[in-house]
Amino acid sequence: MDLPRLLAVGVRVQLFAVFASRSYYPYRDLYAYAGQAIALIHSWVERSAGRMRLVRSAADLRDPTLHALIGLEGADPLGERAENLEHFYRLGVRNLIPAWDDNAFSGTSFGAGGGLSAEGRKLIELCEALRVMVDVSHLSDTAFWEVCQMARRPFIASHSNCRDLCPSPRNLTDEQIRALAGRGGVMGINLAPDFLDPGYLAAWDAALLAATAAVGETGPAARQKIRMLAGEQWRTIPLPGIEWVGRHVLHAIQVGGEDCVGLGGDLDGISFMPAGMTGVESYPLIAEALLAAGLTEAQVEKVCWRNMARVFDEVLAEGRN
Repeated sequence: MDLPRLLAVGVRVQLFAVFASRSYYPYRDLYAYAGQAIALIHSWVERSAGRMRLVRSAADLRDPTLHALIGLEGADPLGERAENLEHFYRLGVRNLIPAWDDNAFSGTSFGAGGGLSAEGRKLIELCEALRVMVDVSHLSDTAFWEVCQMARRPFIASHSNCRDLCPSPRNLTDEQIRALAGRGGVMGINLAPDFLDPGYLAAWDAALLAATAAVGETGPAARQKIRMLAGEQWRTIPLPGIEWVGRHVLHAIQVGGEDCVGLGGDLDGISFMPAGMTGVESYPLIAEALLAAGLTEAQVEKVCWRNMARVFDEVLAEGRN
Protein backbone atom coordinates (compact mmCIF):
# COMPACT_ATOMS: atom_id res chain seq x y z
CA MET A 1 0.00 0.00 0.00
CA ASP A 2 0.95 3.63 -0.35
CA LEU A 3 -0.74 6.98 0.10
CA PRO A 4 -2.12 7.33 -3.46
CA ARG A 5 -3.73 3.89 -3.33
CA LEU A 6 -5.12 4.41 0.19
CA LEU A 7 -6.73 7.65 -0.96
CA ALA A 8 -7.97 6.19 -4.23
CA VAL A 9 -10.06 3.49 -2.54
CA GLY A 10 -11.32 5.75 0.26
CA VAL A 11 -9.62 4.14 3.26
CA ARG A 12 -10.57 6.06 6.41
CA VAL A 13 -8.28 4.46 9.00
CA GLN A 14 -5.04 2.56 8.46
CA LEU A 15 -3.41 0.83 11.42
CA PHE A 16 0.37 1.08 11.14
CA ALA A 17 1.82 -1.75 13.23
CA VAL A 18 5.29 -1.11 14.64
CA PHE A 19 6.92 -4.55 14.64
CA ALA A 20 9.92 -4.85 16.96
CA SER A 21 10.09 -8.42 18.23
CA ARG A 22 13.08 -9.56 20.28
CA SER A 23 12.97 -12.93 18.52
CA TYR A 24 13.59 -11.18 15.18
CA TYR A 25 15.90 -8.42 16.38
CA PRO A 26 17.89 -9.98 19.25
CA TYR A 27 20.62 -7.33 19.37
CA ARG A 28 18.72 -4.10 18.74
CA ASP A 29 17.68 -1.48 21.26
CA LEU A 30 13.96 -2.05 20.64
CA TYR A 31 12.90 0.95 22.73
CA ALA A 32 14.87 3.23 20.38
CA TYR A 33 14.03 1.25 17.25
CA ALA A 34 10.28 1.51 17.89
CA GLY A 35 10.64 5.22 18.55
CA GLN A 36 12.39 5.64 15.19
CA ALA A 37 9.60 3.72 13.44
CA ILE A 38 6.95 5.89 15.08
CA ALA A 39 8.87 9.03 14.06
CA LEU A 40 8.81 7.74 10.48
CA ILE A 41 5.01 7.38 10.62
CA HIS A 42 4.79 10.95 11.93
CA SER A 43 6.91 12.08 8.99
CA TRP A 44 4.51 10.38 6.58
CA VAL A 45 1.63 12.30 8.16
CA GLU A 46 3.54 15.58 7.82
CA ARG A 47 4.55 14.88 4.21
CA SER A 48 0.95 14.08 3.30
CA ALA A 49 0.12 17.80 3.60
CA GLY A 50 -3.17 17.18 5.36
CA ARG A 51 -4.24 14.18 3.29
CA MET A 52 -3.53 11.84 6.23
CA ARG A 53 -3.90 12.71 9.91
CA LEU A 54 -2.78 11.02 13.10
CA VAL A 55 -5.35 9.47 15.44
CA ARG A 56 -4.91 10.35 19.10
CA SER A 57 -8.55 10.28 20.23
CA ALA A 58 -11.97 9.44 18.87
CA ALA A 59 -12.55 13.10 18.07
CA ASP A 60 -9.81 12.88 15.44
CA LEU A 61 -11.87 10.34 13.49
CA ARG A 62 -14.91 12.52 12.91
CA ASP A 63 -13.92 13.90 9.54
CA PRO A 64 -13.61 12.12 6.17
CA THR A 65 -9.80 12.31 6.04
CA LEU A 66 -7.54 9.25 5.89
CA HIS A 67 -6.25 8.60 9.41
CA ALA A 68 -3.10 6.86 10.65
CA LEU A 69 -3.51 4.79 13.80
CA ILE A 70 -0.23 3.72 15.40
CA GLY A 71 0.07 0.34 17.12
CA LEU A 72 2.77 -1.78 18.72
CA GLU A 73 2.71 -5.33 17.37
CA GLY A 74 4.27 -6.89 20.44
CA ALA A 75 5.25 -5.00 23.58
CA ASP A 76 8.94 -5.95 23.44
CA PRO A 77 9.98 -2.26 23.07
CA LEU A 78 8.65 -1.66 26.58
CA GLY A 79 11.67 -3.51 27.95
CA GLU A 80 9.66 -5.82 30.24
CA ARG A 81 8.15 -2.85 32.11
CA ALA A 82 4.47 -2.08 31.61
CA GLU A 83 4.86 1.55 32.67
CA ASN A 84 6.97 2.26 29.59
CA LEU A 85 3.72 2.24 27.62
CA GLU A 86 3.27 5.81 28.91
CA HIS A 87 6.25 6.88 26.74
CA PHE A 88 4.85 5.28 23.60
CA TYR A 89 1.38 6.63 24.36
CA ARG A 90 2.85 10.14 24.29
CA LEU A 91 4.35 9.29 20.88
CA GLY A 92 0.86 8.41 19.59
CA VAL A 93 0.48 4.65 20.13
CA ARG A 94 -3.21 3.78 20.47
CA ASN A 95 -3.28 0.02 19.80
CA LEU A 96 -1.25 -2.68 21.51
CA ILE A 97 -0.71 -6.40 20.91
CA PRO A 98 1.03 -7.48 24.15
CA ALA A 99 3.11 -10.16 22.42
CA TRP A 100 3.89 -11.17 18.84
CA ASP A 101 6.11 -14.03 20.06
CA ASP A 102 6.40 -15.18 23.68
CA ASN A 103 7.78 -12.32 25.78
CA ALA A 104 7.78 -10.98 29.32
CA PHE A 105 4.12 -9.98 29.07
CA SER A 106 2.32 -12.91 27.45
CA GLY A 107 2.44 -16.25 25.74
CA THR A 108 1.43 -16.49 22.09
CA SER A 109 -0.32 -18.80 19.65
CA PHE A 110 2.93 -19.89 17.97
CA GLY A 111 4.85 -20.01 21.25
CA ALA A 112 4.57 -22.16 24.36
CA GLY A 113 0.93 -21.17 24.90
CA GLY A 114 1.35 -19.53 28.31
CA GLY A 115 -0.93 -16.83 29.65
CA LEU A 116 -0.36 -13.29 30.85
CA SER A 117 2.45 -12.68 33.31
CA ALA A 118 1.99 -10.38 36.31
CA GLU A 119 3.61 -7.63 34.21
CA GLY A 120 1.28 -8.52 31.34
CA ARG A 121 -1.75 -8.02 33.56
CA LYS A 122 -0.34 -4.64 34.62
CA LEU A 123 0.02 -3.80 30.95
CA ILE A 124 -3.63 -4.61 30.19
CA GLU A 125 -4.71 -2.47 33.13
CA LEU A 126 -2.57 0.42 31.91
CA CYS A 127 -4.03 0.11 28.41
CA GLU A 128 -7.48 0.45 29.89
CA ALA A 129 -6.44 3.46 31.98
CA LEU A 130 -4.83 5.22 29.01
CA ARG A 131 -7.56 4.14 26.58
CA VAL A 132 -5.18 2.24 24.34
CA MET A 133 -6.96 -0.53 22.41
CA VAL A 134 -6.02 -4.03 23.54
CA ASP A 135 -5.42 -6.29 20.55
CA VAL A 136 -5.40 -10.07 21.12
CA SER A 137 -4.17 -11.22 17.70
CA HIS A 138 -1.10 -13.44 18.25
CA LEU A 139 -1.97 -14.13 21.90
CA SER A 140 -2.29 -17.70 23.15
CA ASP A 141 -5.72 -19.12 23.92
CA THR A 142 -4.91 -18.87 27.63
CA ALA A 143 -3.94 -15.21 27.34
CA PHE A 144 -7.06 -14.48 25.26
CA TRP A 145 -9.31 -15.70 28.05
CA GLU A 146 -7.36 -13.78 30.67
CA VAL A 147 -7.74 -10.57 28.66
CA CYS A 148 -11.43 -11.35 28.27
CA GLN A 149 -11.79 -11.64 32.05
CA MET A 150 -9.87 -8.42 32.70
CA ALA A 151 -11.17 -6.12 29.96
CA ARG A 152 -13.74 -3.52 30.89
CA ARG A 153 -13.92 -2.05 27.39
CA PRO A 154 -14.18 -3.68 23.95
CA PHE A 155 -10.99 -5.22 22.62
CA ILE A 156 -10.08 -6.35 19.13
CA ALA A 157 -8.37 -9.20 17.31
CA SER A 158 -7.06 -6.99 14.52
CA HIS A 159 -5.97 -9.72 12.10
CA SER A 160 -7.36 -13.14 13.04
CA ASN A 161 -9.80 -15.42 11.19
CA CYS A 162 -12.12 -18.32 12.10
CA ARG A 163 -10.40 -21.46 13.35
CA ASP A 164 -13.46 -23.58 12.59
CA LEU A 165 -12.83 -22.92 8.88
CA CYS A 166 -9.01 -22.91 8.90
CA PRO A 167 -7.21 -24.52 11.86
CA SER A 168 -4.32 -22.10 12.25
CA PRO A 169 -3.70 -21.41 15.97
CA ARG A 170 -3.66 -17.71 15.03
CA ASN A 171 -7.36 -17.91 14.26
CA LEU A 172 -10.18 -17.64 16.81
CA THR A 173 -12.36 -20.52 17.98
CA ASP A 174 -16.14 -20.12 17.88
CA GLU A 175 -16.14 -19.78 21.67
CA GLN A 176 -13.62 -16.96 21.43
CA ILE A 177 -15.60 -15.20 18.68
CA ARG A 178 -18.72 -15.31 20.87
CA ALA A 179 -16.78 -13.96 23.84
CA LEU A 180 -15.21 -11.18 21.76
CA ALA A 181 -18.64 -10.24 20.41
CA GLY A 182 -20.11 -10.33 23.90
CA ARG A 183 -17.57 -7.71 24.97
CA GLY A 184 -18.45 -5.49 22.02
CA GLY A 185 -15.19 -6.31 20.25
CA VAL A 186 -14.34 -6.95 16.61
CA MET A 187 -12.14 -9.41 14.74
CA GLY A 188 -10.44 -8.28 11.51
CA ILE A 189 -10.34 -10.87 8.73
CA ASN A 190 -6.73 -11.48 7.70
CA LEU A 191 -5.94 -11.86 3.98
CA ALA A 192 -3.08 -14.32 4.57
CA PRO A 193 -3.91 -17.43 2.49
CA ASP A 194 -2.78 -19.77 5.29
CA PHE A 195 -5.32 -18.18 7.65
CA LEU A 196 -8.13 -18.42 5.09
CA ASP A 197 -7.91 -21.80 3.33
CA PRO A 198 -7.24 -25.09 5.19
CA GLY A 199 -5.83 -26.69 2.04
CA TYR A 200 -3.37 -23.86 1.59
CA LEU A 201 -2.44 -24.05 5.30
CA ALA A 202 -1.63 -27.77 5.01
CA ALA A 203 0.61 -27.18 1.98
CA TRP A 204 2.22 -24.17 3.70
CA ASP A 205 2.98 -26.19 6.84
CA ALA A 206 4.45 -29.05 4.81
CA ALA A 207 6.81 -26.67 3.00
CA LEU A 208 7.83 -25.07 6.30
CA LEU A 209 8.47 -28.46 7.92
CA ALA A 210 10.63 -29.58 5.00
CA ALA A 211 12.63 -26.32 5.04
CA THR A 212 13.16 -26.56 8.81
CA ALA A 213 14.53 -30.08 8.45
CA ALA A 214 16.79 -29.01 5.59
CA VAL A 215 18.28 -26.04 7.50
CA GLY A 216 18.76 -27.98 10.73
CA GLU A 217 19.55 -24.88 12.80
CA THR A 218 17.76 -22.62 15.27
CA GLY A 219 17.79 -18.90 16.03
CA PRO A 220 16.97 -15.71 14.11
CA ALA A 221 19.44 -16.34 11.27
CA ALA A 222 18.10 -19.87 10.80
CA ARG A 223 14.53 -18.54 10.76
CA GLN A 224 15.37 -16.33 7.80
CA LYS A 225 17.01 -19.24 5.96
CA ILE A 226 13.95 -21.41 6.60
CA ARG A 227 11.56 -18.75 5.29
CA MET A 228 13.65 -18.22 2.16
CA LEU A 229 13.84 -21.94 1.46
CA ALA A 230 10.15 -22.52 2.21
CA GLY A 231 9.27 -19.47 0.11
CA GLU A 232 10.40 -21.26 -3.01
CA GLN A 233 7.72 -23.89 -2.34
CA TRP A 234 5.08 -21.40 -1.15
CA ARG A 235 5.15 -19.66 -4.54
CA THR A 236 3.93 -22.88 -6.16
CA ILE A 237 0.88 -23.35 -3.88
CA PRO A 238 -2.38 -22.30 -5.62
CA LEU A 239 -3.80 -19.21 -3.96
CA PRO A 240 -7.30 -19.32 -2.44
CA GLY A 241 -9.99 -17.23 -4.09
CA ILE A 242 -11.37 -14.08 -2.52
CA GLU A 243 -14.56 -16.02 -1.73
CA TRP A 244 -12.69 -17.38 1.29
CA VAL A 245 -12.86 -13.91 2.83
CA GLY A 246 -16.65 -14.06 2.47
CA ARG A 247 -16.74 -17.51 4.07
CA HIS A 248 -14.89 -16.30 7.15
CA VAL A 249 -17.05 -13.19 7.42
CA LEU A 250 -20.24 -15.25 7.14
CA HIS A 251 -19.02 -17.72 9.74
CA ALA A 252 -18.12 -14.94 12.17
CA ILE A 253 -21.56 -13.37 11.69
CA GLN A 254 -23.29 -16.72 12.25
CA VAL A 255 -21.30 -17.26 15.47
CA GLY A 256 -21.01 -13.77 16.94
CA GLY A 257 -23.40 -11.54 15.02
CA GLU A 258 -22.95 -8.90 12.36
CA ASP A 259 -21.31 -6.40 14.73
CA CYS A 260 -18.23 -8.51 15.57
CA VAL A 261 -16.33 -8.71 12.28
CA GLY A 262 -14.29 -6.26 10.20
CA LEU A 263 -11.24 -6.23 7.94
CA GLY A 264 -7.65 -6.75 9.09
CA GLY A 265 -5.65 -7.39 5.94
CA ASP A 266 -2.19 -7.65 7.58
CA LEU A 267 -0.79 -6.04 4.43
CA ASP A 268 2.61 -5.37 6.01
CA GLY A 269 2.99 -8.92 7.28
CA ILE A 270 1.82 -11.31 4.56
CA SER A 271 3.72 -12.74 1.62
CA PHE A 272 0.73 -13.54 -0.58
CA MET A 273 -2.88 -12.40 -1.02
CA PRO A 274 -5.98 -14.21 -2.32
CA ALA A 275 -6.05 -14.76 -6.08
CA GLY A 276 -6.83 -11.57 -7.96
CA MET A 277 -5.75 -9.19 -5.15
CA THR A 278 -2.60 -7.09 -5.50
CA GLY A 279 -2.75 -4.62 -2.61
CA VAL A 280 -5.00 -2.18 -0.81
CA GLU A 281 -6.33 -1.07 -4.21
CA SER A 282 -8.10 -4.45 -4.37
CA TYR A 283 -10.25 -3.81 -1.29
CA PRO A 284 -13.35 -2.96 -3.36
CA LEU A 285 -13.23 -6.61 -4.52
CA ILE A 286 -13.85 -7.64 -0.92
CA ALA A 287 -17.05 -5.58 -0.79
CA GLU A 288 -18.17 -7.24 -4.03
CA ALA A 289 -17.33 -10.69 -2.64
CA LEU A 290 -19.32 -10.01 0.53
CA LEU A 291 -22.37 -8.97 -1.47
CA ALA A 292 -21.97 -12.09 -3.61
CA ALA A 293 -21.81 -14.17 -0.42
CA GLY A 294 -25.27 -12.90 0.56
CA LEU A 295 -24.57 -9.97 2.88
CA THR A 296 -26.79 -6.91 2.66
CA GLU A 297 -25.30 -3.53 1.81
CA ALA A 298 -25.77 -2.49 5.44
CA GLN A 299 -23.87 -5.56 6.63
CA VAL A 300 -21.07 -4.89 4.14
CA GLU A 301 -20.76 -1.37 5.52
CA LYS A 302 -20.44 -2.78 9.02
CA VAL A 303 -17.72 -5.20 7.98
CA CYS A 304 -15.81 -2.67 5.89
CA TRP A 305 -15.75 0.12 8.47
CA ARG A 306 -18.66 0.66 10.85
CA ASN A 307 -17.80 -2.12 13.31
CA MET A 308 -14.18 -1.11 13.78
CA ALA A 309 -15.15 2.58 13.84
CA ARG A 310 -17.57 1.86 16.70
CA VAL A 311 -14.83 0.24 18.78
CA PHE A 312 -12.35 3.01 18.01
CA ASP A 313 -14.94 5.60 19.01
CA GLU A 314 -15.71 3.89 22.32
CA VAL A 315 -12.19 2.98 23.40
CA LEU A 316 -10.44 6.17 22.27
CA ALA A 317 -13.25 8.44 23.45
CA GLU A 318 -11.38 10.20 26.24
CA GLY A 319 -7.75 9.51 25.48
CA ARG A 320 -5.20 11.85 27.05
CA ASN A 321 -3.50 14.23 24.62
